[in-house]
Amino acid sequence: MGVPEAYRHCEQIMRRQARNFSYGMRLLPAPKRRALSAVYAFARRIDDIADGDATTGERLARLSAARDTLDAPASGLAGGVPGSPDLVLVALHDATLRYRLPLGAFAELIDGCAADVRGTTYATFGDLVAYCRCVAGSVGRLSLGVFGADDPDAARPLADALGVALQITNILRDVREDRLAGRVYLPAADLERFGCTLELDPSGRFFADPPERLAELLRFEAGRARDWFATGMRLLPLLDARSAACTAAMAGIYRSLLERITADPAGALATRLSLPAWEKAMIAARALTLTRAAR
Repeated sequence: MGVPEAYRHCEQIMRRQARNFSYGMRLLPAPKRRALSAVYAFARRIDDIADGDATTGERLARLSAARDTLDAPASGLAGGVPGSPDLVLVALHDATLRYRLPLGAFAELIDGCAADVRGTTYATFGDLVAYCRCVAGSVGRLSLGVFGADDPDAARPLADALGVALQITNILRDVREDRLAGRVYLPAADLERFGCTLELDPSGRFFADPPERLAELLRFEAGRARDWFATGMRLLPLLDARSAACTAAMAGIYRSLLERITADPAGALATRLSLPAWEKAMIAARALTLTRAAR
């Protein structure tokens, strides 16, 4: 199989699993969309290793093996079956040649996922931000490699900030799901400040005394995420129109999700909130219209 088939494979992964990102990626011209799908597919592979059912040692070993392929993506083109190419690596290698992707950012993603596997917790918000830079800011910088920018030095920290905003939103959306999996991302200092323990009752639901404390904590962290969004959105004028539309659509979907969490923190703590497909499509269409009008 060749490069076109490899990209088609990555785009299938994107359509199947990138329920939020795919709406923005559809706004890109085909070459950039294909390259970003390769970035997403490899990032998805790393996430799936970290979230898998294997033992801690096995998952860390697999993350290490994924890291080894970053030294030269072309060296990993032989898949697990002799003579069978790893289609994700085929596409990623081609995208790297075309767009000079900063593959070192994947190493940061792997570091963050390794922390997940080890069950790392975070004492302060600064510690959590450092984690967010690894797992999401890294993807923002890789995406910027595909987009290009008028001023790369100015754009990189903004892409990083947007990644932090998206990841904090993910954390607030998944507090209960993560806690059930034995993961706690909310900073210990903030839990103490708001008098929260994240203890679960026998049914797997949070209980607090009074229950409003955990809701207040989520609103507090959501305010921080808004600040990171405000910084990250300054990236848009540095991008071409289609890349800006893609970024605005992705950010818009997550900002809407953040506002839903803020409006109903109790609901977010009871179930995993999401936006309906029609709302995501409207946000993407509005992003395309607004970025075109701004040019």
